Amino acid sequence: VEEEEMMETGMIVIEKVRGKSTVTKSFSKYPLKFIIPRKVGPSWVDAVWIYALTFGGGIVSGDDISCKLEIGDGCTAVLTTQSSTKVYKSLGSKCSRQSLEAEIGSNSMLVLVPDPVTCFSTARFFQKQVFRVYSDSNLVLVDWITSGRHESGEKWDFTHYKSTNNIFLEGDQPLFLDTVLLEQGSTVPLAERMQDFQVIAMVVLLGPMLRHIQGQVQEDVKRMMAKQVQGSSAQWDRQIKSNTCDLANKPSLIASCSAFGHKGEGIIVRIASLTTESVYQFLKHQLAGLESLVGVLPYS
Repeated sequence: VEEEEMMETGMIVIEKVRGKSTVTKSFSKYPLKFIIPRKVGPSWVDAVWIYALTFGGGIVSGDDISCKLEIGDGCTAVLTTQSSTKVYKSLGSKCSRQSLEAEIGSNSMLVLVPDPVTCFSTARFFQKQVFRVYSDSNLVLVDWITSGRHESGEKWDFTHYKSTNNIFLEGDQPLFLDTVLLEQGSTVPLAERMQDFQVIAMVVLLGPMLRHIQGQVQEDVKRMMAKQVQGSSAQWDRQIKSNTCDLANKPSLIASCSAFGHKGEGIIVRIASLTTESVYQFLKHQLAGLESLVGVLPYS
């Protein structure tokens, strides 16, 4: 275990102690720090909340943060942040790295609900998250990025962003493999390719305890997109007739939803938005069903 600690920047083990989800091991070192409140939400809700912080309020060029999370059978844990993860400017070709490896036990749940990543101009960032689950494990995963520091005039101005999320079932059976790569091209700038969108987000919901939320999210996204398609086709007809292009009526958020897994046990929602606030509102609304499971409404 001591050798593992030397390798990791942080490690948390959660086990059942006298019938309650309990942190039995917690370790972190610079630049990572964990805050674990004694209790979040009503006393009858069995969930451990963990806040991950970095000294200096962000990830500095060349930082390599590695975290391991073990959630024992029947336990519930929430891993979140207190603000957006800032990735500072890259020095030369140095890349900032962040990795998480999580083992989610039988009949357990991990809710990973961070604030978005915000990459500064010229930043290089690579994130890899690996989740090992059982057939009755439960996972909520939110992974998202903003276009940068608007107040400084930065818009998709970073050099390289790569985020990989892999879920393996009972060992090494791939259940979900996903990578998002955003980097500056030699011909068309990233900002031009992203058009007016300022936020890209992904939400994964997996496991039997989340079935009711999965169904609600699928219905909501389907209804929302159907309404926008109907509206945009009528708007397109008007624009053709009047020979104009009205960007003001562009939807502030678009989303798609699809199932994954052999029996469709998981769903993935992909989101593109004109504002960070509209994604916060979307997440708050769609994840409202988690409140009874984790004690507090995420993103409230």
